[in-house]
Amino acid sequence: MSEDRAAPESAVSLEDLSSWSEELCRQELPSVLPRLLSMYQHSDSWIEHIKLLKIIIDMFLPHMNHVALETTLFSQVLPKTVKLFDDMIYELTSQARELSSQNLELQSTLRNILQTMVQVLGALTGCVQHVCATQESIILEDIHSLPSSVLHVIKSTFVHCKNSESVYSGRLHLVSDLLQALFKEAYSLQKQLMGLLDLVSLASVEDENDGILNMVVVIHSLMDICLVISSIDSAFHANTWKFIIKQSLKHQSVIKKQLKHKDIISNLCEDILFSFYSCLQLAEQMAQSDTQDNADYRLFHKTLKLCRFFANSLLHYTKEFLPFLSDSCGTLHQLYLQIHSKFPPSLYAASVATAQREEIAGTFLVTLDPLLSQLLPFQPFVQVVLHNKLDLPCELQFPQCLLLVAVLNKLPSQPEDVQMLWCAGSPVTEATSRISLLEAIFYSFEQCSGELSLPVRVQGVESKGQAQVAVTLYQHVCVHLCAFIASSHPSLFPELDAALLNTVLSATMITSLLAMDAWCFLARYGTAELCAHHVTIVAHLVEFIQKFPPQAAENLCLWQYISFQALSADLRKQIATEVTRVGTTQCREWLSSSRTLGELESLNTALSALLTVCNSAGETLDIRQQTAITEVGSQLWVFLRIKQVVSQPYAQRTLSLLLPLLGFFIQTLDPQVTSQVVTLQTSLLKLEPPDHVRFAVLDFLSSLGKLFIPQDIQDKILPDLSCLFALLLADRNWLVEQHSLEAFTQFAEGTNHEEIVPQCLSSEETKNKVVSFLEKTGLVAETEAARVERVKQERGVFWEPFVKGTMEEARWSPLEPCAKRARRAFPLEEEYRTALQKATGALEVIEALLQKCPAPDWLPVEMEALQERLTELTRCLLTGKT
Repeated sequence: MSEDRAAPESAVSLEDLSSWSEELCRQELPSVLPRLLSMYQHSDSWIEHIKLLKIIIDMFLPHMNHVALETTLFSQVLPKTVKLFDDMIYELTSQARELSSQNLELQSTLRNILQTMVQVLGALTGCVQHVCATQESIILEDIHSLPSSVLHVIKSTFVHCKNSESVYSGRLHLVSDLLQALFKEAYSLQKQLMGLLDLVSLASVEDENDGILNMVVVIHSLMDICLVISSIDSAFHANTWKFIIKQSLKHQSVIKKQLKHKDIISNLCEDILFSFYSCLQLAEQMAQSDTQDNADYRLFHKTLKLCRFFANSLLHYTKEFLPFLSDSCGTLHQLYLQIHSKFPPSLYAASVATAQREEIAGTFLVTLDPLLSQLLPFQPFVQVVLHNKLDLPCELQFPQCLLLVAVLNKLPSQPEDVQMLWCAGSPVTEATSRISLLEAIFYSFEQCSGELSLPVRVQGVESKGQAQVAVTLYQHVCVHLCAFIASSHPSLFPELDAALLNTVLSATMITSLLAMDAWCFLARYGTAELCAHHVTIVAHLVEFIQKFPPQAAENLCLWQYISFQALSADLRKQIATEVTRVGTTQCREWLSSSRTLGELESLNTALSALLTVCNSAGETLDIRQQTAITEVGSQLWVFLRIKQVVSQPYAQRTLSLLLPLLGFFIQTLDPQVTSQVVTLQTSLLKLEPPDHVRFAVLDFLSSLGKLFIPQDIQDKILPDLSCLFALLLADRNWLVEQHSLEAFTQFAEGTNHEEIVPQCLSSEETKNKVVSFLEKTGLVAETEAARVERVKQERGVFWEPFVKGTMEEARWSPLEPCAKRARRAFPLEEEYRTALQKATGALEVIEALLQKCPAPDWLPVEMEALQERLTELTRCLLTGKT
């Protein structure tokens, strides 16, 4: 027997094995491999581990049957290898913080561990290369331990490298060469593994097939690796994502139900946003730099290409797996909004030079357009975008408006069912409700107060033979809205009617004007069918008074919002008479009832309707009608208490309606009532009521300029007037300040009591503000950046308090803001408050009765007993006893 064939019967030493020829290894494989595997399983030495692993893979793996690799080798060796690798990672992380240049023993130990890890990765690379070299088509189930083990080791390596700065506590330079080698080996191993996975074929079999599930695990594991390497190597990160998308699409038919689509979409969107923000940051740095840095410019372009790659990957994935993306629609919606919120012309955008802005738009943003086209027919996406409780912060309202306009542009080319999906609102069968696209556009447009007031300019529409010109947001929305109206399908006419009519009647002027412009366009250029439809609608409005007669009290809630100027002179007088009669009757009924706070809603409706009459048809009221309004207003005033106004939104609303109503008849108002009103206002302002109450106070104060105050009450009213104006002119809310200046000017120009005017100007600052207002000059020069910042702050003041409500609540609910100061939380606080309100209400009723007729004999005795109980309760409160 030759030397090569002399296989010893006893255990073979590793040194002897290393000298064996390839032929001897092949011949002795059946007998030696089991012993080697046993030695590997029972070995406690890392050094011996790696020696055995290298011998098995380098010398015996080439001679194994590739069909049996999983059972004979991978399933027996790789679990132990993964544990070995994890143990080495643990040793590194647990001892690395003690590493120092003086501790040579520890330094040697850690470096030996790192070198061993590099060898483990090399051995695994050998396994992958062998499988690739011996098989043209691979069945994943036959090698399933290999990909999972390799991916685990790769991820552990990348995590360790990523955390190396913190793990080695500033001693990284002592091991950085080996960490680099470790990263390179893992990088190479992953490339080899992806090459192997490219050869995998999955038969179209049942979903529970092990090979299919293994491929799903592989894809998800690669996605986890992407999360780790995204901040380490952008090119490798992109290539890994490219492979994930490729494999997902390659095996789409059999793995589509098992993939974690939501995670894939979410991670892709995060990578898009991260690279986009990086791109903007580089562009901003370039804009601020005086010199052109070629390195920054190259990095900007590299990052921009990365943005486009991720966006295209998302586009491709979404196209193929759309039916499975129901729970990803919110993420896709937020992606669109977040991108546009940080890109000009958003108020929250980075300062980017025009050249870079155009590059980003032309290279990256253009990919969002086909993505939106893919999502248009998808009902879950429609549900997310048009949700009636969509809760968006200020910075996302403008992007939402742009998104809705983009949808509007695309709809005419879509089938009728897709148009109806967007424009018809939600059917009863849907679990959650949504508004129609047209409602959403008007609502979203209404929230863009900052962009409308500056105004920001957005990309315009190209005209024939002319370049594209930037236009205001108003022009942008109006043009696209009119274009949609001109091409809308007849089935959408009812939705169009409702949206336009509701918005024309909107309390927000700019939104109402937009609807009017759209309606005027419709009258000129709409199709004959659409115009005929609207003629019918307008014809029905002639029957409005018959359908909603003003003599019916339940219709006051409608008439309070309608301007009587829209009616002919005769009709205006007739309707004003009816609304006045019904409104004053409602007020008298409230006065004669129990007058609880819960019934203030009906009273407020009546007051609102009377105020509408005075503002839009006041000239039609005769003396009798004016007197009726003045009388109920004076009687109602008696029941208002400062504490109620401060704490109760309904009472605040009552005061806000009653003050301008009394101001309308200031010259015929009883002087004593005028004095009471001024006195209450002085006390009320010291308690810092909500701003809308201050506006009502200002309305009343401005009307006092028409009044000659009788001599007997001048000493009481005039000091209060100067105090009121001084307080309001010094208010730090710019909107209250502006209204104060207007009201004070109106008062000062009309009053006969000139001596009070300088007394209202309590400080030099207030005097300067008034002079600047009268001369129409600004107090300070405002830069463009400062103006943008101010608009953002103002928008937060206007929008944020109501952002938690639903769209419908924000548009249609009565304005009932809370008091400025938040209440402290006490046990049973609401019960205490309700009981106190009832007691206060009862006392107010007694007070009103005393004004009408003498009290019965028993009342003083009962009041004394009540006073004793109040004294006892007060003592308990002060001492803390119950």
